[in-house]
This record gives sequence, structure tokens and C-alpha cells, in this order.
Amino acid sequence: MDQPNIEIVEVSPRDGLQNEATPFSTEEKVALIEGCYGAGLHRIEVASFVNPSRVPQMADAEAVLARLSPAIFEVAIGLVLNERGLDRALATPLKEINYVVVVTETFSQKNQGSSVEDNLAMAANVTRRAKEAGLRVSLTVSAAFGCPYEGEVTPQQLYAIVDQVADMEPFEIAIADTIGVAVPRDVHERIQGVREIIGSRPIQLRCHFHNTRNTGLANAMAAVEEGVTVLDASLGGIGGCPFAPNATGNIPTEDLAYMLSRSGYTLGVDFARLFETVDLLSHKLPQPVPGLLTRAGMFPPIG
Repeated sequence: MDQPNIEIVEVSPRDGLQNEATPFSTEEKVALIEGCYGAGLHRIEVASFVNPSRVPQMADAEAVLARLSPAIFEVAIGLVLNERGLDRALATPLKEINYVVVVTETFSQKNQGSSVEDNLAMAANVTRRAKEAGLRVSLTVSAAFGCPYEGEVTPQQLYAIVDQVADMEPFEIAIADTIGVAVPRDVHERIQGVREIIGSRPIQLRCHFHNTRNTGLANAMAAVEEGVTVLDASLGGIGGCPFAPNATGNIPTEDLAYMLSRSGYTLGVDFARLFETVDLLSHKLPQPVPGLLTRAGMFPPIG
């Protein structure tokens, strides 16, 4: 029996670069985004509209967008963390935004400078305004499995936030293991619980895993086994959160794509072009990218 299509949301131009000390020029970011698009990755986080003093790598968001091919705006996503960020996004050709809600109080203050309650109120305002402007809105629930400051996050803590987020009626809710603490058992349990909360509402689920403790790909497969068909990943496995200590990279796009394609899932990814784009990162960064597929090569080999 054919497996369903899996959609990869490529986050290297945003979540990937934001945690890298090596500065990337506007032109290099554009080349990365265009390379991702050319490799068949047709949902891409292209920028975040955040305070440049806090996340310097994202300071040129508007300049990057101004140089992108028009077709990319059909698949591009911009991250916003407040209404100021939304105002900036609305002044661009973007058609989709993502907003982040954090489960725990301490991380919410570190990440967005507000309490969970205030952040939920802001999320509701941003979602309403964005939808009124004709944008698609996805909402990410961050620290869904554990917090770098408060430790364990219970399923009940997660579900309480998801319940409020679902009432905002985004088209998609992303469940994020921001610091890479989850194991497959956690993923199975929490995805089942989140689905019960969403119920019959037309909200699709997406998952975002970090590979901090080398469980990211296993967690991604667990999510797929639970029927999740949208997964975040980052070329080369680069990235992390600048406000979460020891939050290392996302799961590598190429490794995820290999695992899923060998398992019978359809992704629409051009591996040869994907490798070329990973190569751009490899030559720019001072250390090898964490992803393994470009080191070992495809099996069977391409060509």
C-alpha cells in the first residue's frame, strides 16, 4: 500500500541560521532559500521579523524578501513574535506567518519577553489580524516536551495551551520539541492527546524536532506513525534556539528525506539538488554540518 505524502517545512533560512555565529549575507540567504525551493522543498521559513539586537542574523529580513523569486512567496513563511513583527510581515508579499506560544512561564519570558497569558492574548490578536489580511496562520507550541529552565513539561501543561491555541482556529498547529528531550513514546502519547483536543476542527498537525539528544529522527517517525504529514527540518541539521541553552540543531532535512523516502513515503525532493544546497552551508560554516547523508551518500548511489 502506498504511503501518504509527507511535507517537509524547511527551516534552515530562519531557525537554522539564527543560532549560527557565522554571519550570512543577504545574497547568501537568498541563495539558500532559492536552493531549497529548487530542490523541491515547497514550504520554507524564509525570515523572522524580530528585534535585530536579539537575533542579529535575521536583521535583513525585508532585504532578503525583496530579492526572492516571486514564485517563492507561494510557499514562504515568516515568523512573527508580536504585533510589531506582524506589521512588518504585512508590508511584504508573504502569504503565511507562524507565531510561537511557549508552554512554560520562564521560557516565555526569555523567548518573547512576556508571560504565557499575555503571549496567548498576543497570539489571538496576531492570528485575527493576519487572517483578516488574508494570510494563512500557523501557531507553534514551543517547549512542548520539556523546558530548558523549568524542566519536565507534563502532557497536561501542553494540552492546556493547545486547547487555547485551537480556539484561535489557525490552519495548523505545530508541536515543537525545542530542546530535543522527547523520545518516541512521548510523541505517540502527546500527538494522540493533541488530536483529541483539536477534535473535528479543520486544523492540521505539524511537528518540529531538535536532535539535541540524537532522538530527532526517531521522534519524526513516531509522529508520522501517528498520522502527522508535516514535519519541520533544517538542511544539514543546523540551527537551534538562541534563548534555550544547549538547544542544538534541528533534524537534518536530507537525513529525514532519506529515511522517509526509503520507507515508502512521497516527498517530491530532488536529492541531487538538495546535496548542492547543503554544500553551500558546508563551505560557509567553520565546522561540518551535523547531517550524515551528505557524508555517506545516497543508497543506492545517485546516477
